[in-house]
Amino acid sequence: PHRHHHPPHTGTPPHTGTPPHTDTPPTDTTPPTPTPPPTSHRHSPPTPVPKYLSQQWTKATGRGEVGKIQIAKNQGKTEVSFTLNEELANIQTTGGKSGSISAPRDHPFTMQSVGGQTLSVFTEGPSEKLTFEGVVVQRAECRPAVNESYMRLKRLQIEESSKPVRLSQQLAKAVTTNYKPVANHQYNIEYERKKKEDGKRARAEKQQVLDMLFSAFEKHQYYNIKDLVDITKQPVTYLKEILREIGIYNVKGTHKNTWELKPEYRHYQSEDKSE
Repeated sequence: PHRHHHPPHTGTPPHTGTPPHTDTPPTDTTPPTPTPPPTSHRHSPPTPVPKYLSQQWTKATGRGEVGKIQIAKNQGKTEVSFTLNEELANIQTTGGKSGSISAPRDHPFTMQSVGGQTLSVFTEGPSEKLTFEGVVVQRAECRPAVNESYMRLKRLQIEESSKPVRLSQQLAKAVTTNYKPVANHQYNIEYERKKKEDGKRARAEKQQVLDMLFSAFEKHQYYNIKDLVDITKQPVTYLKEILREIGIYNVKGTHKNTWELKPEYRHYQSEDKSE
């Protein structure tokens, strides 16, 4: 008799390990809910601003408002402008007259592409941790609108820069606590005196100097040249000649700029052996 190798057709697909179709898709094939990108990863245009504008910003108290940025579309092009807060528009002049000069408030942005460069913006918090803020896609330059306020500001800047740094002043009375010229200053006199004393020091016999040096190095391992001059009362040049025969001058390390005896002249064990 003929045997069926497949189950008879009953209108229901055979069970193949796949769950039957329902109105709700299986949980393992449900597409994940899209997560919006983090707000810190945004496109950030670096924006240089005029010097006077940054100086006015520093005058804002607390977390006050320094101005407003307006973004608009004009014939398909994005136009960005910054308007300085009216409270920060007054500029303090050197003469102390406040309010007579008002900084330009309107500052249109000039937008440029960064080209083939890849630039990013990072910030550093109090804990010195770097945070990625965004990718630079455009370079914006903040420029003041050329109007009457801007021309007055430029005129003030030119006047301030032309003022002399030092001014002559007529005194009402003579200054009595002035410094009189001297032939030589005290520190120069002391230097010359020490130089003459060192030159007058008579050279002792070499063996006598060696005895004094060996006696000194029995007390301490390291000496600077000034201390050895005071101990031996010998001229520096003569003393260094003898020290080069029996000593080593340390140019680095813990005992930098000091003298010590060569190993063959030492009356003590080296630090390695003593340990």
